[in-house]
Amino acid sequence: MGNKPGKEAPPSFPIDTTFKLPSPLPSWPSGEGFAKGKMELGGIEVYQVTTFTRVWRSQEGGQDNQGASFFTPAQIPEGFSILGSYAQPNNKPLFGKVLVAKETKNDDDDGEDGTAALRSPLDYSLVWTSESLNIKQDGHGYIWLPVSPEGYKAVGLIVTASPEKPDLDAVRCVREDLTDQCENGGSLWDNNGFSVYELRPSNRGVEAIGVHVGTFGTSLTSSLACLKNKASNLSSMPNNNQIQTLIQAYSPWVYFHGDEPFFPSSTSWFFSNGALLYQKGNNSPTPTNPTGSNLPQGGSNDGNYWLDLPVDETEKEKVKKGDLSTSKTYIHIKPMLGGTVTDIAVWIFYPFNGAAKLKVKFINIGLGKIGEHVGDWEHITLRVSNFNGELWRVYYSEHSSGTWRDASEVEFEEGNKVVTYSSLHGHAMYAHAGTVLQGNVKLGIGIRNDCEKGKERMDCGERFEVVVSPETVKEPGWLNYMREWGPKISYDIAEELKKIEKVLPGKLKKEVEKVVESLPAELLGEEGPTGPKVKDSWRFDEK
Repeated sequence: MGNKPGKEAPPSFPIDTTFKLPSPLPSWPSGEGFAKGKMELGGIEVYQVTTFTRVWRSQEGGQDNQGASFFTPAQIPEGFSILGSYAQPNNKPLFGKVLVAKETKNDDDDGEDGTAALRSPLDYSLVWTSESLNIKQDGHGYIWLPVSPEGYKAVGLIVTASPEKPDLDAVRCVREDLTDQCENGGSLWDNNGFSVYELRPSNRGVEAIGVHVGTFGTSLTSSLACLKNKASNLSSMPNNNQIQTLIQAYSPWVYFHGDEPFFPSSTSWFFSNGALLYQKGNNSPTPTNPTGSNLPQGGSNDGNYWLDLPVDETEKEKVKKGDLSTSKTYIHIKPMLGGTVTDIAVWIFYPFNGAAKLKVKFINIGLGKIGEHVGDWEHITLRVSNFNGELWRVYYSEHSSGTWRDASEVEFEEGNKVVTYSSLHGHAMYAHAGTVLQGNVKLGIGIRNDCEKGKERMDCGERFEVVVSPETVKEPGWLNYMREWGPKISYDIAEELKKIEKVLPGKLKKEVEKVVESLPAELLGEEGPTGPKVKDSWRFDEK
């Protein structure tokens, strides 16, 4: 039920504060279209709005049961039109980014019959109202779907605090050839079977042209679209000088656990300290040269080649530990979301991944060799808006998957440096210190991912190499090595489990088996890990 006159004021939520990065943005080196505020997509020009006026708020449901707020973009530049409303959970500071649009004046951008790029809707259809909900809310909310003219698509919904339909000039629909397919992304709010989702392009990758508008969809709407970069225009991507500034502004601090024995190294240190290349059917391994240029190039992971540690036990133990003092990061610059954002993938190489540790209720058990493998690649991805150069999101790789966090949800140090925690032995990346359990969390059974702010840390911007960028850079030889960076593990998982189960009560043995068997081969250490260019995220969006 809504708040009645005379009732106490609504409670405050994190969203009542607008998030700002700890330090001002740097001055960007000169360039073509990066951080200019606008972007030409072909047929329309878009501008990123970050100021909003709240229309309606639920105080319950959704994330942390704190509800969600719905906004209309504010301070729209002259000539631009709203494409839809914005929604965000109440449990984090306001950090919205929504595109508004205007037609370009190029006649070549008109439709086949000379039709305009943007048009007002013909009408509105009521999608949902909060009138019947018995929840704490600020008044009532009404969500409307613009009824598009033939040949046009709505790319967002409109929210009002009144049952009266919005004005037809409140929003614009977009000509169909300037739109792309979209899908529901992360959940923003849900209540009584009704859900609100972030809208995102269905196809997301370095060559995909779908553009994230910043609007939302619901469980009751399926006809919405997103924009697309019809011109395939990448002029808003940063140039190499601007990339250097971005890396210095946001490059992560990676903290290692106080008990971590296996640290990163540069690839050249790994190669120069005895790393060996093995070939199937050949018992004589080949020493690798410092640049990795004598590694097999291209092709696919056919199982015919793999890297391994030195044969000499003393040298092997030395290489396992890595060399933090000369470690280096490898930067992959990716155009994403139709070139409206830049993904800065920061890759880190570890010569060795340590054994996993199992938590069973209140018992912690070492898993013997399970989890050990040679050659561990991990990464953090910084997603930067090409409209203003502001850090938007951070992706933390966690074994075979990972997690996106808004910039408002991460820690910063020394200005806008992103704080990252590398888990003990496994090197999965996390946004905060603590223990993350991978397995059956309800039963308290799973692999421990322990993170803490130990005395050792890595400044990812101190020594780095940009290995791929929209502007030409020289790719190192090792980057196009598509085979495995470590041998397949030959130990028997079942045998290792038997050793563990001897110390467990009978009823827990089966649950432990289920957890271990559900883990990816990469985490178990059964398969030799592949390099960055073989990962799906090299060409597509992070999952």
